[in-house]
Amino acid sequence: MSRHPAVAGLFYPGSAGALRKQVEGFIIPGAKKVKALGILSPHAGLIYSGSVAGAVYSSIELPDTFVLIGPNHTGLGAPVSIMAKGSWETPLGTVEINSGLAAAIMSHSSRIEEDSLAHMREHSLEVQLPFIQYLKEKFTIVPIQMLDTRLQTCLEVGRAIAEAVKERREQRAEGRGKTNNKERQTSDTELPPLIIASSDMSHYESVERAREKDQRAIGRILDLDPEGLYRVVRDSSITMCGYGPAVAMLSACKALGASKAKLVKYAHSGEVSGDYAQVVGYAGVVVC
Repeated sequence: MSRHPAVAGLFYPGSAGALRKQVEGFIIPGAKKVKALGILSPHAGLIYSGSVAGAVYSSIELPDTFVLIGPNHTGLGAPVSIMAKGSWETPLGTVEINSGLAAAIMSHSSRIEEDSLAHMREHSLEVQLPFIQYLKEKFTIVPIQMLDTRLQTCLEVGRAIAEAVKERREQRAEGRGKTNNKERQTSDTELPPLIIASSDMSHYESVERAREKDQRAIGRILDLDPEGLYRVVRDSSITMCGYGPAVAMLSACKALGASKAKLVKYAHSGEVSGDYAQVVGYAGVVVC
């Protein structure tokens, strides 16, 4: 199955030329790049959140595979939905799903169900792809949408991703013993799949209130504290739509050995719209 764009012409330009030009304006040439295990990236219309997403993607080395976790805004599909076969299309081209990694993730959690319906009209993962496509010619993805954002579900999804990534690492390590020196050197430098949590921050608060609330949530992310992020979002009524995916991403990254996180950029919609009374916050974070 090929998933066609749901928000081309709405959240971003519908033509390849216009989209490439817009994304190019958000990419930071010459930015220092780090090897990351995960990132937090926003998913609003690119005119609003593209500068934050562009800053994040500009600051990391890009692997060959990306596990994308996003909130299910539509309410369609399974509680935790993974699209395990097929491809996704954007105006910039077609991206294949990594069916092997998707199957491995599902094997580690009964909560994760193969389901394409949740992905068909959802925008939170689709808007990540143009940035990756602009920067990298060929790659694969594993898309996961989360409607069930209970703490144990989020932690389990993260653990399942981590276990699947570890299995992949072990399989490749075993294979290195059977390769020649040139192939072994290439395998040694291969980056692990990047885990992307797609989320905007506070919604429709004054700029002062949004920034204050978002700093609380960002603090927990920078502390690599998935449980703390979950609690502060709920206790402080922070309208961070993708807190579940962010908790899952942190859970996975910690299991894979993450030791630090960095806020790359924070912005809000008022900087574009001029409306500072009701803004949406956007944060870009890299986890290493």
